[in-house]
Amino acid sequence: LRVGIHTGPVVGGVIGLKRFSYDLWGDTVNIASRMESQGIPGRIQVTEEIYHRLQDKFLFTERGAIDIKGKGKMKAYLLLEKKLAKDSESLLTR
Repeated sequence: LRVGIHTGPVVGGVIGLKRFSYDLWGDTVNIASRMESQGIPGRIQVTEEIYHRLQDKFLFTERGAIDIKGKGKMKAYLLLEKKLAKDSESLLTR
């Protein structure tokens, strides 16, 4: 299992005439898909935008620049774990 995450605008809608399905389209979806497909099995790979938004709450390791089809080189990060809250740390060390 691999997971890729990106953030940005998307377009959503229902497709189908007999069997309806809801789907999302756009550059954001394509980049998240590339993060997933070029990721490491068992890991969550995110774009630099996600890293900047979540770096205060989660620990990451930089994977480096990867080639994204249609975009060129993009910096990617691997999500490691959720950071402990300062209050939680103090409770654990008592």
